[in-house]
Amino acid sequence: MSHNEAESMGLSLRHCRQLEQWWRNAAYLDTRSETQISVNAGGCGPHLEHSWQAQDGTQVARCSILLWHFLHFWKLIRTEKLAVGRSGKTPLDMDQFRMLCCTCKIPGHHRDTLVSHFRTEREGHCPSHVVVLCRGRAFTFDTLDPNGAILTPPELARQLQNIKDKCQDEADGPTISALTSDERTRWAQVRDHLLTLSPQNATSLHIIESSLIVVGLDDASPEASVDDCSQLQSLSLIGDLRCRWGDKSFNLMAFQNGLFGACCDHAPYDAMVLVLCIYFIDQEIRKSNGIWQGILPERKLTLPEELSFVVDEKVLAAVDCAKENYKQKGNDLNLISRPFMGFGKELIKKCRIHPDTFVQLAVQLAYFSQHGKPGCCYETASTRRYFHGRTETMRSCTPEVVAWCRAMRNPMAVVQHKRELMWQAIEKHNQSMRECQMNRGCDRHLLGLLLTANEEGLPTPELYRDPSFSKSGGGGNFVLSTSLGGYTTTMGGVVAPMVHNGYGCFYSINSQKIFINVSTWDSNPETNGEGFFEALSSALHETMNLALMARL
Repeated sequence: MSHNEAESMGLSLRHCRQLEQWWRNAAYLDTRSETQISVNAGGCGPHLEHSWQAQDGTQVARCSILLWHFLHFWKLIRTEKLAVGRSGKTPLDMDQFRMLCCTCKIPGHHRDTLVSHFRTEREGHCPSHVVVLCRGRAFTFDTLDPNGAILTPPELARQLQNIKDKCQDEADGPTISALTSDERTRWAQVRDHLLTLSPQNATSLHIIESSLIVVGLDDASPEASVDDCSQLQSLSLIGDLRCRWGDKSFNLMAFQNGLFGACCDHAPYDAMVLVLCIYFIDQEIRKSNGIWQGILPERKLTLPEELSFVVDEKVLAAVDCAKENYKQKGNDLNLISRPFMGFGKELIKKCRIHPDTFVQLAVQLAYFSQHGKPGCCYETASTRRYFHGRTETMRSCTPEVVAWCRAMRNPMAVVQHKRELMWQAIEKHNQSMRECQMNRGCDRHLLGLLLTANEEGLPTPELYRDPSFSKSGGGGNFVLSTSLGGYTTTMGGVVAPMVHNGYGCFYSINSQKIFINVSTWDSNPETNGEGFFEALSSALHETMNLALMARL
């Protein structure tokens, strides 16, 4: 809520901040399970649909161009010149953009800590070095020259090539980065042990954790096309541990064949921050066709510094254990990333339906068709209209949409009845989304009440112990975890399902198509990612046919 609204309700801004921290702790920092696969967000880079085409041997050259554009995005944030987002005429809170750079999650024995070293120019010094991970080794170099100007793409390429050459000619490193994929308390214990072995370990960890971003030079060459990005999405989220630091707010993954991905800790910010960053980069690359046209300066650069770690058998054993656990969990996660080509935002809007509402109805129909029952569903509702706003849970499995799904699968239901129920479901979804975006949802409120009871030493209220609470998604038990990734040309991102028998379904809606990203756990016999994608494709067509009928 806004400051004025809070005061009008007899609350202080301190109480608002408390719920903000409560939610971050409960959602991200208190979890003890491995977060790199279960919680982190991944996604493939753009640039698949225009002239800046990937090809073997372009990893370093293309990475330097993309990194250069990213650094200009960072400069916009640092100089406070990034345009303020708006919802209609309402400005949106921009605080999350501070967390994109120089931010890292530090493991704790009971709770992790989120640390940001970012500062605007007005606030003071901000780290400007990047860390590059390659084959288990870590390097760092500064991205600014002595005058504070961003290094040119050729200069960035020289630094990256130097690192790549060293890693190709010498042995692999100890892959300390693998520890960030482990169970959180184990990682905290090993980190503490690392700090006792040598002061150099503390220095190296601080350089990594405070860096602008981590750049991963990955040896893989994933297949990707405008028709299927599944392998690229998969390797972005669950790829080589030697070249990603799971606790960093942004890992830029540069693959051997010139494609890109991202792996990001979800605690500091929501996906829209990265979506807008990647969209900015994509638009800049489109303008120049990925060609830098500046003058090549002949300047001597300080070579990248390798970050060393003093390790012992305990650390090496922990690294091996983390690698094995990561491999097993990564092999269990199935990701599908393909476009639905039937239509997009343009045709949906002609039917006078909000595009997100339309897709959400189809998601519900797909799940109902595949499983014969409704699926409790989380959809992200942005609350950035308010101070430090992030999200509220939009529960899109409403009674109205369930009634519509039942009618759609009832061979005796007449078309007119289906149409009436569809519009009731649409109106309910639109109303609920508006309420959630205005901070009038129920889930953050219920979380605050539960944590208040916990802090006061009161018994857990009966509501939270009722089986229907969990069955309806309470406590993060939604079988459908969904989110709109915007209306840009990018494929969007993906995260793992919230529950073992659930689906992740993330989508971006273009003017002519809908990018769909589905995640499932292969070890669960109830779910089928391929089947869900096909069911969703059919549901989109079926919903559109009904919507077009409604216009007649």
